[in-house]
Amino acid sequence: MDRCPLTPNKMSERIEKAKALFREGFNCSQSVVAAYADLYGYTPEQALRMSAAFGGGIGRMRMTCGAACGLFMLAGLEKGAVVGSNSQAKGDTYTLVQELAAEFKRRNGSLICAELLGLKAPEGSPIPAERTPAYYAKRPCIEMVQEAARIWEDYLAKTGEKAAE
Repeated sequence: MDRCPLTPNKMSERIEKAKALFREGFNCSQSVVAAYADLYGYTPEQALRMSAAFGGGIGRMRMTCGAACGLFMLAGLEKGAVVGSNSQAKGDTYTLVQELAAEFKRRNGSLICAELLGLKAPEGSPIPAERTPAYYAKRPCIEMVQEAARIWEDYLAKTGEKAAE
C-alpha cells in the first residue's frame, strides 16, 4: 500500500491528534484509526465509522483494548490482502499484528481492556460512561491511545517514512 509519507514532526502531530480525538469523546479505537486513516485514503467519517465498534474492548465488552484494535486495523490498512488467495499478504498482516500486539502488551502490561482498567468483570452495560474529569482521572484510556499511536509511529519510522507530506 502506498501511503503519504510523514516527517518526524507530522508523526508527533498524529499522536497528539489521536489524544485530541479521544478527548473530544471518540472511543479509543476511533481515536487511533482516525489519526492515521487519511494516509490510506480514508475520510475522517469513514475512519470513525469503521472503527466505532471496537471501543471499550470491542463493543464495551472489555475484551481486546480498543486502542490496540485500532492499531491492528492500521496494520490491515497497511498490509492487508486484497486478493482472497494471497496467503503471503495474510501472513504478513498476521505477523505485523502479532508484533504490534507484543509491543503493546510489553508497554502496557496487557491487551485486555478489563485488565488495563483494573476491572474484575465487565460492567454489563453497553452504555458508555460519561466523559467527566473523574472519568479521565481514573481511566488509563488516553494513555493506551497514546501508546498505540506511538507504536504505529515507531512502525512507520522503521519502515522508512522519511519524505515530507
